[in-house]
Amino acid sequence: MSHLAAPVVSEAVAASERAEWDGYLARCPSASFYHLYDWKEVNSAALGHRSFYLVARRGEVVTGVLPLTLVSSLLFGRILCSLPFVNFGGPCADDIDSHRALLHAAIAKADELRVDYLELRSPQTLPVDLPVSLHKISMTIGLNADPDVLWNAFTSKHRNNIKRAYKHGLAVRKGGQDLLPVFYEMMEQSWRNLGTPLYRRDYFERILRTFPEHTAIFLCHRNDEPVAVTFNGYFNGTVEGMWAGGGALARQLDANFVLYWEMIRDACLRGCHSFHLGRSTAASGAEDFKRRWNSESQQLHWYYHRPGQPASAALPALNVSNPKYRLAIAAWQRLPLAVTRQLGPPIARLIP
Repeated sequence: MSHLAAPVVSEAVAASERAEWDGYLARCPSASFYHLYDWKEVNSAALGHRSFYLVARRGEVVTGVLPLTLVSSLLFGRILCSLPFVNFGGPCADDIDSHRALLHAAIAKADELRVDYLELRSPQTLPVDLPVSLHKISMTIGLNADPDVLWNAFTSKHRNNIKRAYKHGLAVRKGGQDLLPVFYEMMEQSWRNLGTPLYRRDYFERILRTFPEHTAIFLCHRNDEPVAVTFNGYFNGTVEGMWAGGGALARQLDANFVLYWEMIRDACLRGCHSFHLGRSTAASGAEDFKRRWNSESQQLHWYYHRPGQPASAALPALNVSNPKYRLAIAAWQRLPLAVTRQLGPPIARLIP
């Protein structure tokens, strides 16, 4: 039986609590780049969403945190999510009691806000009796200070694929704000071709400006011609693959072999221990490519609470795999870039 006092949950509302929040994340093994406090301002200023940052304490000591963001629209409903627009979120906590206290507070906040549903995108199982979706996985590469250790562990076929791609004259450049214009231009084309609305440029600019030490853009090019781009986050020794784009030339030149290897090398030399290659749908082509880098899959757990609905109610399915969105995706792919540039950002900010 535990003799620890029960944790008390409150909402972090004062600017002075930022240092306490991020200080806790720095010592919490399950914390990620996405949990940093300043995402609250990014989502507010760039996308217009309110956030509720919950903190569990025993006395004066922080024992857990849970960031929540409310995404509300007539189109998709009212969704309280941890965390929208990025790969995952969920609570970070020292112990099961702190986890439970944060989860109960999140459920209470969802009820208070009368949302259509609460969505907790967690990379781990949570001590809560809620319906859960297991349709997403995360692929992670274990890194080494010496990138040659990773290179030598690849299959000979994979090494040959990388070498063959380099022979196309590809090179990779790393930057930040300086690469934002070409990054965004490539993303506009790539995501239109995928049938996906894209956030406005200011969203990415604010992330770079807010987290200059925690972000990087990588550009794969041939003779200064852009071929493929990625946007990564860094925190506590882990790289987060966040956004990527490329067109027909990227596929033709197998650019991702060069781009991924250069990012992996950079992460090793930076001293990182893990590289999350973003989330994927299980048994997809994306999972197959990521597995070639000797990555291991980790199940993601998306928990749902639907106020006023029975636990047996169908889970929300606001994702590209939902057949009801196929026609919309196909129509988007046929639109001119001039149209998707105007229509995309107002829609993208509503799709968590």
